[in-house]
Amino acid sequence: MAAAAPAWTFIALFLPFLAAILAPFLVSRLGDKAAWIVALAPALSFLHFCGFLPEISAGEVATGGYAWVPSLNLSFSWFIDGLSLTFALLITGIGTLIVIYSGGYLKGHRHLGRFLSFILLFMGAMLGLVVSDSFLMLFVYWELTSIASFLLIGFDHEREAARRAALQALLVTGAGGLSLLAGLVFLWNVTGVTQLSLLVHLGDALRMSPFYLPALFLVLGGAFTKSAQFPFHFWLPNAMEAPTPVSAYLHSATMVKAGVYLLMRLNPVLGGTPAWEILLPFFGGVTLVAGALIGIRQTDLKLMLAYTTMASLGLLTMLTGFGSPHAIEAAVLYLVAHSLFKGALFMVAGAVDHGTGTRELPLLGGLRRAMPITFAAAFLAACSMGGLPLFAGFLAKEEIYAALATGNPRAVFFTAAALVGNALMFAVALAVGLKPFVGEGKQTPLTPHEAPAALWLGPVILAALGLVFGIFSPLLHAYLTSPMASAVIDEPTVITIGAMPHLGLPFGLSLLTVALGILVYLGFDRARALAAQMLEGLGPGPDRWFDYFISGLVRFSAGLVRIIQPGRLEIYITATFIAVAVTLLVPLFLFDELPGMPSWPAGALVQEIAFFVIAALGIVAVLRAADRLTAIVSLGIQGFAVAVIFLLFGAPDLSFTQFMVETLSVVILTLVMTRLRLSVSDHRPPGQILLDGTIAIACGLGFALMLLKAVGTPFDPFMTDFFNTYSKAIAHGANVVNVIIVDFRGTDTLGEIAVVMVTGLAVLALIKLRAGRGAS
Repeated sequence: MAAAAPAWTFIALFLPFLAAILAPFLVSRLGDKAAWIVALAPALSFLHFCGFLPEISAGEVATGGYAWVPSLNLSFSWFIDGLSLTFALLITGIGTLIVIYSGGYLKGHRHLGRFLSFILLFMGAMLGLVVSDSFLMLFVYWELTSIASFLLIGFDHEREAARRAALQALLVTGAGGLSLLAGLVFLWNVTGVTQLSLLVHLGDALRMSPFYLPALFLVLGGAFTKSAQFPFHFWLPNAMEAPTPVSAYLHSATMVKAGVYLLMRLNPVLGGTPAWEILLPFFGGVTLVAGALIGIRQTDLKLMLAYTTMASLGLLTMLTGFGSPHAIEAAVLYLVAHSLFKGALFMVAGAVDHGTGTRELPLLGGLRRAMPITFAAAFLAACSMGGLPLFAGFLAKEEIYAALATGNPRAVFFTAAALVGNALMFAVALAVGLKPFVGEGKQTPLTPHEAPAALWLGPVILAALGLVFGIFSPLLHAYLTSPMASAVIDEPTVITIGAMPHLGLPFGLSLLTVALGILVYLGFDRARALAAQMLEGLGPGPDRWFDYFISGLVRFSAGLVRIIQPGRLEIYITATFIAVAVTLLVPLFLFDELPGMPSWPAGALVQEIAFFVIAALGIVAVLRAADRLTAIVSLGIQGFAVAVIFLLFGAPDLSFTQFMVETLSVVILTLVMTRLRLSVSDHRPPGQILLDGTIAIACGLGFALMLLKAVGTPFDPFMTDFFNTYSKAIAHGANVVNVIIVDFRGTDTLGEIAVVMVTGLAVLALIKLRAGRGAS
């Protein structure tokens, strides 16, 4: 059942963009306190979307929007169900805390206003993406997230590493966006719909289509690049060059979750096939294990968390493609839990950096006394990330093992991947959330001190929510996870997992995960060394391959430019006319569209034949001219002859135009030639003359055949009748030809004038260039 979304939804979607416009002005007047004001925009959007919770939890959906191009079925429309609503609440809720956090983290920064503008633009793009109903709206917001992330990752643009990371993220996700666009075109052509709310009910038709696999591969290209799945994962850790608020938001609720959102949204349409259930679990499993291993290797708190995000995204992809309702339920639970604990831990890492001057784990210890609030938030978030009882992460981990541990060989393989990945991520969680705060204090660049309220408010709220959702799990399921799972599975689903674990194998695997995680944590330095040794043995990874690819692409481009852009006008003109000849002749011969040989029109007058002969003689005179000036004057002969032919065939306007063009062409060319220091006659070698003559004949033959084919088709009087009917009534002109040129084809005529102007400027530049060389 669909309920129309109120008009306030449009305002809620626009509020982050409005705040992005106002942020620089507010910061210039209020400083860092402006962050609290602009945070009202996402907070109001959050409250608006909270208003949908009762109806969405009751199984309804909300739709709305505005028709844009009805004839093409294009609209600015939104579709709110359990999936999009959960994402919208995470984006706006966590976004509110991130904006406040940014004000404290970048207090005193000269570009704080710009940063807030970028982060709010990022928020608006992601919010629009997850509630989009139309394909066009989805793609536009999809690309806008890439552009906004480019601005945020490269915010500290004076550092080369930040510029490289921003460009890398833009190239990878931008290429994925083009892949997604092609996939959406396939979906449109196969199903005939351009709205996700209609597409989700056409899964059977799409899966039976011969274009299913191309559509699947193209959509996965967009999702895998956006959500950093192997082998496109390398851009995500490099994105840590961005300020910490960006990292916290990017990894918890925004861009990297966009690919997972797309997979979940299209699960009813593309899921349930062998290709889906092979590709997603395989690449997700590889990404999970690789991210966890590389995360153990790091010493920077942000990088450790970044690689575990990569691992978590792999886990979500693996669960989404596993092919069972329990796996979808597990993915939904884990996505919510991950958003809470990862956002909190990233903000904790920033608070530790702010309070000590470093994020390097070996340099940190004993901070619990100096930073008690930050420690409490870090510990709670780490417990949720590790999947300990009473936390939201525990619910997700229990459901993961209940979904995967089914006994068949495929399930055993992916259960092992989940076990290894979860254990290593638990070790990293303890290392980030516990290790800097316990033990003996260490010398740090700054004297350790508690972060201001703007920095600890966000992690405390998110970490506490991880505990609240774990304890009051029925409330979580009723309003968020069950409606979300229902939307992904496309059938009513009720999630019931609570504080009581799944007794049996799933609970045993949970205990094993905790035990392995604690063992790795106790021997963390040794585990880091082993992970480094293992990864170094594999050789250069995709990040290095990206550098090789870009370097090779630059060299290839430079070589190609040297070939096709050598700086010689003669080569450009030759290439242009070759392309024209090929475009005209190849389709005629390839598709057997050659016209029949024309016959001379019956009743042709002697004077008409005579002027055709004069035109031909003019061409001969051009070819036989002894010098260039004679050739130019001879060129006017055939032009004037053609003008007379137009007059004889009853086209005086066209004839007059031809006379004017030919006269001006001869005069202008003559004046130009007198200013250029050219050889008296053509001194091209015979081979060059033969090549140029062949190209010229091919172009002329192509145009002639095309015109003969055009005039040989049955005449359609539709446009003639249209112009005759409306030239006087609409354009108030009695001369139909003039009205067509000036009114109906006004833009076309303007373009022709622009071409002539550009040509004149080019000629002038050539004259000045030649004159300058002569003077030197």
